[in-house]
Amino acid sequence: MSATRSWASKPLDIGVPGPTPLDMARELRSIRADPLSFLSAVTEQYGDLVAFPVPGAPALLLNDPVDVRHVLQTSARNWGKQTIQYAALSRVTGPGLLASSEPNWIEHRRVAAPAFHHQRLEAVADQVRAAADAAIAERLGGDVAAGGALVDVAALTHRIGLDAVGRALFSTDLSGHAQRLLDATSDAATLVYRLGRSVLQTAAWAPTPTNLRLRSTYRRLDAISADLVAQRRGGRPAAGGSHGDDLLGLLLDSGMSDAEIRHELVTMVIAGHETVAAALAWTLMLLAEDQAVQDRLRAELTQHGGPVSLMGHRETLPWTRAVVDESLRLFPPAWALSRRSRGEDVIAGHPVPAGTLAIISPWLVHRRSESWPDPLTFRPDRFLGATGTPPGYLPFGQGPRLCIGREFALGEMVVVLSRLLTTYQVDVPDGWSRPRAEAKVAVHPHGGMPLVVTRLGRTGS
Repeated sequence: MSATRSWASKPLDIGVPGPTPLDMARELRSIRADPLSFLSAVTEQYGDLVAFPVPGAPALLLNDPVDVRHVLQTSARNWGKQTIQYAALSRVTGPGLLASSEPNWIEHRRVAAPAFHHQRLEAVADQVRAAADAAIAERLGGDVAAGGALVDVAALTHRIGLDAVGRALFSTDLSGHAQRLLDATSDAATLVYRLGRSVLQTAAWAPTPTNLRLRSTYRRLDAISADLVAQRRGGRPAAGGSHGDDLLGLLLDSGMSDAEIRHELVTMVIAGHETVAAALAWTLMLLAEDQAVQDRLRAELTQHGGPVSLMGHRETLPWTRAVVDESLRLFPPAWALSRRSRGEDVIAGHPVPAGTLAIISPWLVHRRSESWPDPLTFRPDRFLGATGTPPGYLPFGQGPRLCIGREFALGEMVVVLSRLLTTYQVDVPDGWSRPRAEAKVAVHPHGGMPLVVTRLGRTGS
């Protein structure tokens, strides 16, 4: 979570409380095994602003929404992504939209933005529904009857997420590449997490086991991306000689090099697949634990009738959208964001020097009792009638670097819930205990999410 520095330098004391070097040494194993619990513990002990004992410029954990907004939005120009977290990600994705810093990300975002326009998202709604239906039929069709069956819904949502990304962003069914992509992105996520949690970084050329595995994963992702680009270049051009109005077509028409296109494709597959899959698994768990909420959601979807679109859920399906929003509050897939200051600044009244590292955990901000009454309780009604984004709510980030795929992800979650829960019911199994939340690139349920899935006595819309 901090950048590589000379350990001969001393930490700068800016008057912010936090653990001592000895505290950190004692907790090193637990920090690496369960960073969410560690961050929760230090916040409970030291408050909304915590300093970690790192050499040189401070490393600060920010939990007050005012400070978070300052770094991510108000003074965003002064806080860039030159951190180990994004350096680790870029070693897999390359300098794509998620990992890159100014000025490249602005140019690439302008190129990619039309693929996420509301009209474009509505046009691909059928493809998202098809992806959900195909995965549901494959995973549940032959195994789940009226009596129910124990199903790892995390595996189901991973397959749906991958297929939806392929169909919607690349206008192609990725089933031919699915296992290759699934294996490669899973390996990539593990490596990004392993690299990003280290303070001392080995050189990229060093033949360590992690570096060797990383190179292999990078080559696999290269090969898959090259196949997708070659297929599109070799196909018949769309109207006007373009390569199509999906993300891949827009990238090809932009004049980007094949290497730059590869970076954006891999970024979108990893970001779009990992985060939505994890968020859906946690949402199904929360619904399985609360049948009243699930029944109300199913009734709303049934009353709505017809296919659910990717847009406008807060107006047309307010309870379903509130369920999604509350699930993302409790289990935000992106559990940590980091920024580094380019110049001097002031955080919570404390002057901080250039090079200061800000660590922001949506997991903590979303569970702050001052912002969210009864914060650990699943209460979708918090979001009913909400106008705008509540303070301290950032499952997709905040400010100019707000996730470009936000609306697509929200729409995909609502569509998948509609395809699944109008045909099936989810329940917790006997002797239920929640899987541990495992903080990797996204927050995944450790060991999967086994739920009882039962076919209802009617067909879905």
